[in-house]
Amino acid sequence: MSEKHLAHVGDGNFEEEILTADKPALVDFWAPWCGPCKTIGPLVEALADQYHDQIKVAKVNIDENPKTAASYGVRSIPTLLLFKGGKVLDTLIGLVPKERLEAFIKKAL
Repeated sequence: MSEKHLAHVGDGNFEEEILTADKPALVDFWAPWCGPCKTIGPLVEALADQYHDQIKVAKVNIDENPKTAASYGVRSIPTLLLFKGGKVLDTLIGLVPKERLEAFIKKAL
């Protein structure tokens, strides 16, 4: 498992990296102290590797980027937002199995 297809975005580059991306984007809002975030992290990384040619996958640390998290109403983590054409297509909150994450991603493809 690697992070080579995973972007780390935040308050300073979210618009450039996600909202104006040339393909759909999956954004994982997380924090280092969050147990479920640590569990879902490797699943998100695996999907980033698997779908890197079809979708951009990024992580936002909510502790370091509170403005971005607040602007999307992120109140619990992990929260995964699916973007297409600069707009939120769907939201997934909490720890879910890989199959559910894959079905979530496929909504944007």
